[in-house]
Amino acid sequence: MEVSPIFCGGYLNYMEETKFNYAHNDTSAPERKSRTAGLNKLRVSAEVEQLRISAHEREVPTASEETLNFILALALAKNAENILEVGCAEGITSLALLNTCSRAHLTAIERDQAFFCAAQTNLSAYEGRRTLLSGDAADICKGLATEAYDFIFLDCAKVQYIKLLPELKRILKKNGVLLADDVLMYGWVNGEVETPKKRRMLVEHIREYLEAVTSDGQLATSVLDIGNGLAMSVKRN
Repeated sequence: MEVSPIFCGGYLNYMEETKFNYAHNDTSAPERKSRTAGLNKLRVSAEVEQLRISAHEREVPTASEETLNFILALALAKNAENILEVGCAEGITSLALLNTCSRAHLTAIERDQAFFCAAQTNLSAYEGRRTLLSGDAADICKGLATEAYDFIFLDCAKVQYIKLLPELKRILKKNGVLLADDVLMYGWVNGEVETPKKRRMLVEHIREYLEAVTSDGQLATSVLDIGNGLAMSVKRN
């Protein structure tokens, strides 16, 4: 069932008049350049590529080429059938995942109303294979079925990662993958770049998440130097 209390009429006009304000305004450039960024080549449909270009022009965040390339490769290797994306923004990564995993059903959660409307538009061709949920991820995840998903991509507000972890573990299938984005955050988290004073609490929340997943006996976790940092956790049997 699709949960959508949001009226999306006039969305296109709204988007043409709106610019989003993020810490990383030039979203066409990587937030943090990894050592392998130049070696990875993203291959996506023309539609996904055009949506990515549009997002860059409007300063809307979307996964870097290297990050999206890894997400798609991992989902394909996993042969993912039930995907959850927490924080889907305009649904560009969701669309790429649906294109890549042809048998998968994808559930996406987004709190921002403008992004949610964009995701509805961008994923309109996949109504039978996607479920869009609008609202707070912490509340929505509590209502999702235990061990419902074999692939979870976590890319919402970073301070929420540690709070969401217990529910994400509950709804993740055994041998399922939980992939968390932006865990190195500009290089602040691992100390390669000094953390600005106003971002120290954010960095502590991310470090708390990393400590939790790398210490959890239910999870096998590897922190990867890909894009702005990925934490890949696999739920043990």
